Amino acid sequence: MSLPGDRREGPSPVSGGGNEVLTADSSRSMTVAQMVASSQRLRLNPNKDHKPDSYEDLQVDFSPSIFSSLERYLPPSMLGVSRDDKVKFMREILVKYLPHGERNRVQKHRDYRKKIISNYLPLHKELYTIHPTMFFVPSFLKAISDNTEESFRSMMSEPSPGVFTFEMLQPRFCELLLAEVENFEKWVNETKFRIMRPNTMNKFGAVLDDFGLETMLDKLMEGFIRPMSKVFFPEVGGSTLDSHHGFVVEYGKDRDVDLGFHVDDSEVTLNVCLGKQFSGGELFFRGTRCDKHVNTGSQSEEIFDYSHVPGRAVLHRGRHRHGARATTSGHRINLLLWCRSSVFREMKKYQKDFSSWCGECLREKKERQRLSIAATKSELLRKESESTA
Repeated sequence: MSLPGDRREGPSPVSGGGNEVLTADSSRSMTVAQMVASSQRLRLNPNKDHKPDSYEDLQVDFSPSIFSSLERYLPPSMLGVSRDDKVKFMREILVKYLPHGERNRVQKHRDYRKKIISNYLPLHKELYTIHPTMFFVPSFLKAISDNTEESFRSMMSEPSPGVFTFEMLQPRFCELLLAEVENFEKWVNETKFRIMRPNTMNKFGAVLDDFGLETMLDKLMEGFIRPMSKVFFPEVGGSTLDSHHGFVVEYGKDRDVDLGFHVDDSEVTLNVCLGKQFSGGELFFRGTRCDKHVNTGSQSEEIFDYSHVPGRAVLHRGRHRHGARATTSGHRINLLLWCRSSVFREMKKYQKDFSSWCGECLREKKERQRLSIAATKSELLRKESESTA
């Protein structure tokens, strides 16, 4: 089984990295904070009692939320230094995984987005700010308000391990967002503005962040998706989600037909059908895998197909392998939110055991344990036989 590759998009946030020893550039003079930090490791687990600084007012080349999230992982000696010194230290980590050429690409994308937002006139301005009662169904809002695993499970089902489905969006919200996307596409066609598509696999659809919905989607991730991910996906950074890629995809006649077998460039993925009327287009899931095992076979219990219903959401790990069958008639549009954790990506590079979420790693671990137990039993029987001989 072969995957066509991870879904990628334009400027993605920092990926990779871990709790390595960090050293400052010896060719530069170092601040006291940098000298202290140069021999320190990032914490393996976040300091939950520490309240990080706000970085919203700074003109930095990374998302301010990334700095706030990463600060909880700083060594104790760094927590008391000035905010500027923290920024320098954390930026040095981040820059390592986003070289100069990539930062130039990020800046170009910022300019591209600014050009769109300054020229595109929104159709429904109420979509650009979170309005919970207008956006979400009551059962979803109550579960989020109660904020417990019991409340989340009360409004959702888990038809396959790691795949959660639940009613989420109000029909009116779906209608408004569909109209906004159509209005944006009309503007694109009229102005002949060349837009970036959501990723390399989808040739149709639009990046919602690019025409002004980034702040709203940030609030959606932080206030509604992260609380659930903290409970159900803690092992892949569910509690530290700090950036996203939000977009819509379109399937049907004169649109994309299907989507090949792949994994997402996310830690957690939210997928909600907006409409319209269609046949086909089922999602098929085939188990969660780490990079090493991404092309391995599926176990029978990992095979699951899901049929989309407008307003109903699917929440799963980004590394949960999946694809979309052909939409055989009509027009299907889905909202996708790829939620990412810069902290998880920083730490993952230095981990070797992913059995807490990779199905194949877990299978191999169980097999090693079985062989070890069998070997121990065999040795005990041999010794017992020798002692009675």
